[in-house]
Amino acid sequence: RHRPPVIMQKVEARRRTRQSNWIYGWAAAASFLLAFVFVKQSWVDSASLNDPRAPGRPVSPRGHLASAEKATIALFRQASPSVLHITAISVQRDLFTLNLYQIPEGTGSGFVWDHSGNIITNFHVIQNADVAQVTLGDQTTWKARRVGVAPDKDIAVLRIDAPTNRLQPIPIGTSKDLQVGQSVFAIGNPFGLDQSLTTGVISALGREIESVTRRPIQGVIQTDAAINPGNSGGPLLDSAGRLIGVNTAIYSPSGVSAGIGFAIPVDTVNRIVSELIRYGKVTRPGIGVQIAEEQIADRHGVKGILIVEVVPGSAAAKAGIRPTRREGSGRVLLGDVITAIDGKKVESPNELFILLENYKVGDVVNISLLRDGKTLQTKVTLEAVQ
Repeated sequence: RHRPPVIMQKVEARRRTRQSNWIYGWAAAASFLLAFVFVKQSWVDSASLNDPRAPGRPVSPRGHLASAEKATIALFRQASPSVLHITAISVQRDLFTLNLYQIPEGTGSGFVWDHSGNIITNFHVIQNADVAQVTLGDQTTWKARRVGVAPDKDIAVLRIDAPTNRLQPIPIGTSKDLQVGQSVFAIGNPFGLDQSLTTGVISALGREIESVTRRPIQGVIQTDAAINPGNSGGPLLDSAGRLIGVNTAIYSPSGVSAGIGFAIPVDTVNRIVSELIRYGKVTRPGIGVQIAEEQIADRHGVKGILIVEVVPGSAAAKAGIRPTRREGSGRVLLGDVITAIDGKKVESPNELFILLENYKVGDVVNISLLRDGKTLQTKVTLEAVQ
């Protein structure tokens, strides 16, 4: 069929366009291939630039180390033999063969406390362990026994039967006179191979973190020295090489050091460890009552510490403090509400725990109570509670 001239022109234009695109495509591909070959050949040809006679560059003289560097090196060499690696192990039984298997639950750091073989670490390092192994700085490994733990303070004391000449106790300092800005050094043994050192300054004092028991740990040291999970339980030292804290936690969404590390102050550690070594537990001062959770107290409109139960024969019972009770009709009669101790107001369980930490067993305190809308005062002798 005869096609109009206009249509024939369009068909011819399309044919020429397709032909041009095909030619340009092949030209581009050929150009790319040639360029690739050229670049590759140029790279290969660069091997001809090798000079077998080329000498090594001379080493520039270092000169003497700065005094601050020398001090840090000396501090690390002095303290590192006291730092150790801890492996927490759980024991499980195979359901079919009944064989026992040891499964690593986690690792952490610790340090030698004394020549009796007492070892300090974080409670959370050995929390889920049935057995623990300690690797000293000389790479000898020892089975550890648990002396005592203080979960509320994230402190644990272990003991190994190593010879005295293998034990190098770490020097003890104090945390009461620490200053923001002073240099600190964190030493750990995260992999059981060798100690690691990170440096920084005290960023803040008097911080509060939450222990594994959800109780507050007060007076915590905040530092920007990198403290990674494997360094938990290791020592935080001052520039004199003295223990000023136990590295316990980091605050980081990713779980790695983000410039905010925490350490339990050594004055708290010294007091807690002494009790754990003597008695295997920490005796906290109390009055022998069970208190309501803050949410329950709020639900009843109570501002203070609502007493739920009073332990028979306890200091609270002797002082006549009344618990919450239920009448025969089912109506709940709220017990006494503690509003202050020695004139210091308390409105939450955490405030009560923190306040009682300033006392010791045997101290007499004046407790302000709210009973039936009236304020009463009573004296109570603090006793040891679990």
